[in-house]
Amino acid sequence: MPVLAQAILASHNAGKVKEFQGWLQPWIGELLPLPATIEIAETADSFVGNACLKAATAAKEMGAWAIADDSGLVVHALQGAPGIYSARYGATDAERIERLLREMAGVSDRAAEFICVIALARPDGTIAVTTEGRCAGEILTAPRGQGGFGYDPIFWVPSQQRTFAEMSPTEKQQVSHRGQALQRLREYFQTFNP
Repeated sequence: MPVLAQAILASHNAGKVKEFQGWLQPWIGELLPLPATIEIAETADSFVGNACLKAATAAKEMGAWAIADDSGLVVHALQGAPGIYSARYGATDAERIERLLREMAGVSDRAAEFICVIALARPDGTIAVTTEGRCAGEILTAPRGQGGFGYDPIFWVPSQQRTFAEMSPTEKQQVSHRGQALQRLREYFQTFNP
């Protein structure tokens, strides 16, 4: 018996809804995408702020429990950029990678990490919990691998000796920032009492 019969994922992305549903069964019976008519601007200045903003807005708009995530790539030598602007660093994945590699040209400190924050909001918009996942890595000087999306081809994970783009979806899920944040949300649901 799920702890929540239904919840809203504050996203229009069908692939993300499917991924979250897979992680959150059997605790959530049905995870629904945010209706296309509802747009939520990411106006906060942090991952946790944006995740909470999206979850709270979706919950109040729909009168239902809602989940939202915000994630991005944090590059130490670029003072944390692209950070919360990761998805807006260029018009396409290729442009975002090209811009980042251009900004990293000649930089010896390649340390970076992916961060993901997930927020769960009650139907009245109050936040029940936030979880966070981090995956440390390095920025390569050229893309490697055909899988994944976004910055995956240039994000090298030392513990795996591969980029995210060289991992299978299952392998990536086990070490990724989003996988870690989702695992912590699953742990929360084990003691959940709405």
